[in-house]
Amino acid sequence: MLPAGRRREIPRPEPPEVPPQWLARLEHLQKGLQDVKYQIEGGPEDERQGVPFTDTVMADELPLNCRTPAIAEYDGTTDPMEHLSRFENAALLHRYTDGIKYRVFVTTFARAAQQWFNQLPVGTIGNFQEFRSLFLHQFASSRKLRKTELNLFAVRQKDDEPLKEYLQRFNAAALEVPAATQEVKASAFSQGLLDGDFFKSLAKKPVAKFDALLARAAKYINMEEAQAAKKETRGRNVRRSRRRHPPRNLVSTLEKENPISKE
Repeated sequence: MLPAGRRREIPRPEPPEVPPQWLARLEHLQKGLQDVKYQIEGGPEDERQGVPFTDTVMADELPLNCRTPAIAEYDGTTDPMEHLSRFENAALLHRYTDGIKYRVFVTTFARAAQQWFNQLPVGTIGNFQEFRSLFLHQFASSRKLRKTELNLFAVRQKDDEPLKEYLQRFNAAALEVPAATQEVKASAFSQGLLDGDFFKSLAKKPVAKFDALLARAAKYINMEEAQAAKKETRGRNVRRSRRRHPPRNLVSTLEKENPISKE
């Protein structure tokens, strides 16, 4: 019997052990709720100021219909100028304001590009041209080497290469040298030709413009293809004729190897 004034102590049950995966899910849920709270209330002071953009840039509110551009992420391994050009084209399409352009551009970063952005000093960027220059400078080593007019003179017609295939290779190379003039392309193409009928035609009657060269090349390409088709047709006819009428020496050989018995 307990002394007067004292209550019986009832042992409390041990709390059940929570599985680790439940704890992880709970932490993830708590973090998600905290992120939502920051989005609604603006977050703590250090969170709001932990970006390299100035307050003026961050004050530009995102419209409700703001959409991210449908372009690939940039991870620092490809040409930064190509990525920037694609983004700026998308920015024109979606009519991003300057303040929105900063933040949307950042959403295209991944891996090395994201790491670079995270270490930029807080509140130091207030001009997109400045941000653009910093981005291009950081990933300058990934820029694709620009080809020059000299690269066109290195394109040569291969032995036994049809004129059409050589022209296709040359045009592909010329696309990477947009500054090349009509005169330069005509000169480079002519110098790369083999000593064939088209080369002799250009030697007798040169052309200054690449467009004029293409018009004349089309005639020689048609002639080459017609000759190739005629040659192929002749070859098929010869093979068909041989199957129908084998040579005499072949018939004699077969008769010797397989003599017909006379009864």
